[in-house]
Amino acid sequence: MPDTENRSSHQVAALFSHGRLTAIPRKVARREQLLVHLADTLFERDRAYTEREVNDALLTVHEDCSALRRYLVVAGLLVRPKDGSSYRRGC
Repeated sequence: MPDTENRSSHQVAALFSHGRLTAIPRKVARREQLLVHLADTLFERDRAYTEREVNDALLTVHEDCSALRRYLVVAGLLVRPKDGSSYRRGC
């Protein structure tokens, strides 16, 4: 499905201006595309991150890092233990 991947990456690219996210999409499907892109580009698999590291990475693209972090956790793209001590890439 290369056409679908191409279309998806083009749609995600349209959300950015000068490397910064212009807005967090309200539509769930569009937001999901963005979150997958952020997880893939900002976070390595098999590595634990502190909350500060997650925030710092997300701040490189948008000022509302806590909303993006929450969306990533809810989507299962970042997982954290109940104590919130660390974050890891999910699915």
